[in-house]
Amino acid sequence: MSSANNPLQTSYDVGKPALSDTQATRLVEDVFGLKVSKIKPLPSYDDQNFHIVTKDLEKTRNVTDFVLKITNCQESKNENCIDLQTRVMMFLREEGFPTATAFPTRDGQILSLQSTDYGSGIKDHVVRLMTYLPGVPLAKIPAGPDLLYEVGQLAAKLDKALEKFSHPNINTLDRGSFIWNLSQIPLLKEMVFALDQQRHREVVEQTILEFEKCVLPKLGDFRRSINHGDLNDYNILLQQTSKESFGKIQDTYRISGILDFNDMSNGYYAFEVAIAIMYMMIESQEPLKAGGYVLAGFESILPLNPKEKDALYLLVMGRFSQSLVIARHSVLQHPENEEYLMVTAKTGWKHLLTMAELGKEDVEKIWFDTAKEYSECK
Repeated sequence: MSSANNPLQTSYDVGKPALSDTQATRLVEDVFGLKVSKIKPLPSYDDQNFHIVTKDLEKTRNVTDFVLKITNCQESKNENCIDLQTRVMMFLREEGFPTATAFPTRDGQILSLQSTDYGSGIKDHVVRLMTYLPGVPLAKIPAGPDLLYEVGQLAAKLDKALEKFSHPNINTLDRGSFIWNLSQIPLLKEMVFALDQQRHREVVEQTILEFEKCVLPKLGDFRRSINHGDLNDYNILLQQTSKESFGKIQDTYRISGILDFNDMSNGYYAFEVAIAIMYMMIESQEPLKAGGYVLAGFESILPLNPKEKDALYLLVMGRFSQSLVIARHSVLQHPENEEYLMVTAKTGWKHLLTMAELGKEDVEKIWFDTAKEYSECK
């Protein structure tokens, strides 16, 4: 379909950056005053990231590895929001979470708005240099009940810690019609044309309808919080460690990094756990039980109230719909990035369709029974 016939086809074109390695290297040297010894592109959804290695150890206090983050044109218009996201990461670092921190620009700022021409005219992008976090994405590791439980705890601990965060511009997290906020599921109506399978479209449209009817009118009963908003299996890093169990040393994994705070917004506790459940289902051999383990971990820190619990099924269905529809829609604008954009779709549609076929009652029974049984064994 052409954009002339479908103006909405370009409505989510956020202006993804496309700098060359040479341009990115020059940015690091000009804006942050560091000499780059190695540079490697990293995958990203709407932005552009590079793994940077520098040998300016005196300037960086012996830190050698960084991530150069170049924000898309659309979000770069809101510097205050990006500044706040960065300060949240730095706050969480001080609170003991494995988050990145910002390396200052030459003039001591944590970000800079830069004008760059990479072949399609001069574009403005916010750039930041963040410390590189080591580890393997959770997506690469078979996640058992203990790790899924820990992810649920992480989601709750993050939101709980952010209760203490304050900043003069904190209202910038009220992001209006931000497409990735779970309250904005109805915006998907403008993108469902991108789905090329009738059954997929039917399930998404039914999810939107039920979400509008059964979730949106009850948001007043949910407890508000600041949400990370994207605790997916690629935004949680793990490092291998060992622990003693029953007299034997066993290899295990610990969470070593939390990435990508770009989707932060004011939301609700129930949103955070639903998003975590959805993404942990993606790679799991037992996807529905995975939701129960995540829920058990979350509720060990922040038990859901009855209204929040009752909405959980539709919240997870809604997040699957967001991820799958927005990805398919984005491929229309960036076919060169299809492999990365469609990672969730490899198993996501299967899970969404399974949940739709089972229905709310059966899915919730699996989640709640699994969570209860696991919690009783802790």
